[in-house]
Amino acid sequence: MTPLLFAMVASFLAATGARDQILVARLSAALRAGNGLLAVALGSSIATAAIAAWFGNLLARDMSADASTMFVAIALLLAAVECAWPNREKPLLEPTRSFGAVAIVLFARQLTDAARFLVAAFAVVFASWPLAGLGGAIGGCAAMAIGWAMGASLETKLPLRAIRIGLAVVLFVLAIITGLSARGIIA
Repeated sequence: MTPLLFAMVASFLAATGARDQILVARLSAALRAGNGLLAVALGSSIATAAIAAWFGNLLARDMSADASTMFVAIALLLAAVECAWPNREKPLLEPTRSFGAVAIVLFARQLTDAARFLVAAFAVVFASWPLAGLGGAIGGCAAMAIGWAMGASLETKLPLRAIRIGLAVVLFVLAIITGLSARGIIA
């Protein structure tokens, strides 16, 4: 259960204010798209969490304990950079009404976001990729559902940039500590 809980919480936190959540919120507000948009967002979250966990499982098979710890440090560092990266997207002027196009964009964004890096890291560390994938899917789906439900108020009611910077700092510190631990510099 540990990988499920860690992956769920980490995925939810890392997806808060992320580009995919903001896109879903903006599309929800602009299109009043209803349940179709929510279904696409949830499906994409589930698929990308499963792929990230499966990839982590592939890596875990061939890694020593020190190598897997260093992988986790690198994943945490990549997640920190992704969280700190400013989202400079402009509001949608003419959003697409094609759920296929939305699915492709969401899938591409989520496959390389901080939440999926963390799911892969938990799959490596705990060697339980189904639980890590399930936790990542639950956390990602919760973040997408909140974005869909809040719509335009997501960006106005929550300090998303401050949340992302705070999370980036925490992830960066954890990456440094984990990396130093993998190198044997700290115990």
